[in-house]
Amino acid sequence: MKWQGRRGSENVVDRTGGGGGRRALMGGGGLGTLVLVVLLYFMGVSPSEIFSLLSGSQSSRPAVTRTEDAPPDERKEFVSVVLADTEDVWNELFQQQGETYAEPRLVLFEGEVSSACGFASAATGPFYCPGDENLYLDLSFFDQLARDLNSPGDFAQAYVIGHEVGHHVQNQMGTLTEVNRRKRTLSEKESNALQVRVELQADYYAGVWAHHAQRRFQVLEPGDIQEALQAASAIGDDALQKQARGYVVPDSFTHGTSEQRVRWFKKGFERGDLKGGDTFSTRNL
Repeated sequence: MKWQGRRGSENVVDRTGGGGGRRALMGGGGLGTLVLVVLLYFMGVSPSEIFSLLSGSQSSRPAVTRTEDAPPDERKEFVSVVLADTEDVWNELFQQQGETYAEPRLVLFEGEVSSACGFASAATGPFYCPGDENLYLDLSFFDQLARDLNSPGDFAQAYVIGHEVGHHVQNQMGTLTEVNRRKRTLSEKESNALQVRVELQADYYAGVWAHHAQRRFQVLEPGDIQEALQAASAIGDDALQKQARGYVVPDSFTHGTSEQRVRWFKKGFERGDLKGGDTFSTRNL
C-alpha cells in the first residue's frame, strides 16, 4: 500500500506506553452481551477459543508483511495516514448527500484501555464504541492478524481500520441505533442473524472506502486487494469456528461467512457508492 508522504489524521489519540485499568465486560453500542463481547463483535468466536487460538498457535511460518516488524512510530504513522484517508473519503461522500461527517477518533492503546463501552484488553481486538464514537486499536493486533490468522500485509491492516470506520458510518446514519432497538424483541438466533447484516454492511463500507482511496490517492499496489480479501476471509465466522472448534455452528454466526465477507467487501470496492450496501433488505447475503 502506498501511504508514505501523505497527511496523517489529527484524530489519533496515543495512549500507548501507559497502563492500568481492568479486564472487562464490554457492552452497549450493539456490540453483543458476552464476556469480552467486542471480541465476539469482531470475530464471532467465544473468548476461550480465541485466547487459545491467539496464544497457542504453533505456526513456524514467519509473517511476510511490510509493517508488522516496523518501528512503533512508523506503525502509528501508518494508522494515522489510513485514518486520514477514511476522513477524506467519508467527508466527501457525506457532503454529496447534503450531510456532515463527524470524524471519529482512533485511540491507540497498549494492553488495556477504558472506553465508554467499558474496559477492554488487547485480546479484544480492534473495536468501535458507539458510546464515545471512538475506534480502539492495540497495534499488536496486526501481529496476530499476520501470525495467527494468516493475513499479513499493510492493506489487510487498512481493511481492519476501514471496517471499524464503517461501523462509525453506520452509527452516524442511525443504523446501529435502529439495530439495537430491533434486537430488544428478537431471540438470540434472530439477533445474531441481524448482527451478521451489520457486519457485512461494515465490510461493504470498507470496500467503498478502498474504492475512493484508490481513485483519490492511488494507494493500491499489486496484491493489496488480495490482502484485504484474505483478511476478510480469515475472520469469517465459519473459518474461525472451524479453526478453533473443528466444526461450525451457523446459528451462532455474528459476522458472516468468509465467502459473504469477501463478497460484500468486493461489492463495495467495485461499486464505490452507498446504495449497494443495503444488507438489511436483501435476501441473498
